[in-house]
Amino acid sequence: MLAAVTPQAWVDAAVDRWQELLVDHANCEKKAASTALALLFAYPEDRRLGLALARLAREELRHFEQVQKLMARLGVEPRRLSPGRYAAGLRRHLSAADPQRKIDLMLCGALIEARSCERFELLAPRLPAPLGAFYADLAEAERRHGVLYLDLAEEAARQAQQDVRQCVQERLARLAMEEAGLVTLPDQQFRFHSGAPAWAAA
Repeated sequence: MLAAVTPQAWVDAAVDRWQELLVDHANCEKKAASTALALLFAYPEDRRLGLALARLAREELRHFEQVQKLMARLGVEPRRLSPGRYAAGLRRHLSAADPQRKIDLMLCGALIEARSCERFELLAPRLPAPLGAFYADLAEAERRHGVLYLDLAEEAARQAQQDVRQCVQERLARLAMEEAGLVTLPDQQFRFHSGAPAWAAA
């Protein structure tokens, strides 16, 4: 699903700055839950989507609670962080009107979850317990979430009587290229979904 791998420089920075990473990870779990709820409200007529995203939102909030407990255990204080460029940068490429916008929103969710899965897998063996083991467990959940969003995108295309290959597969490939740029090009900020650290290349 992803068009590029996470740069090694980002992984190295995340290992060194694991406390900041954990703070932003907590924010990401809240955002994931709020996104699922927003989609549930945006498409109330889609019963399957509503039930699936209600369950997803509950799971994301459980993950937020787990991150909060882990932060307390490790002595990491929660704090407000400015948003990174990732989600807004990806949303700039979404279609403006349905039915393609609905499909794009699902594909956007699939890419975000797939990237989270990849980064958890990269970080898990590099981080000490309990954080490494926690991230290894979360990787499996993120993989499931990515598959769910992709399934919902394909279902949305079928409901709109659109060609699944054109509206989902080809569109996913284009969005994946945009996503790849956001996580590989130099980034002045460090966030869970940020790009290659600009300071590392200086």
